Amino acid sequence: MEPIFIPRLLKAPQQQEVLQVDENLTDLETLTPVRGAMTVAHRQTYLEVSGKAAAIVTLVCDRCLQNYNTRLQVETTELIWLQRPHEAKDLPSEREVSLDDLEESVDPHGYFNPETWLYEQFCLEMPLRKVCDPEHCQGADTTESDKEPPVDARWAKLADLKQQLSS
Repeated sequence: MEPIFIPRLLKAPQQQEVLQVDENLTDLETLTPVRGAMTVAHRQTYLEVSGKAAAIVTLVCDRCLQNYNTRLQVETTELIWLQRPHEAKDLPSEREVSLDDLEESVDPHGYFNPETWLYEQFCLEMPLRKVCDPEHCQGADTTESDKEPPVDARWAKLADLKQQLSS
């Protein structure tokens, strides 16, 4: 997906661009290409970005450590403010950040990268606890074998003493 030049959106029909997605994202490993659609609309002071897409990814179960496939779906809308970024030289090296400053913004004369935005949305959809089957996954086999584990020769005397004390 090519980055979108934001001022060009003002000249587009309805000041928006609709993108059909059917490709692999650079930083997202998937079994199938990401398929869906995105709309990027210019609303004078902000971009309204919405998207609906799906892909199948391979994850590793946190319980049994087996690979399993799962479908990730993204259906979201985000408002991204159009404002010039603060120059790094204007800011102190340490400063307190208020909750109002925690917002996404892009330069109104710059580019918007739809692939990066879509990648971020898929990352947010990744499950925190990766479990292949919540009801039936028993986890890793932790049963001990029937035979006794081998004793390090350096600890043999201590094992003999432990045996004598337990008798």
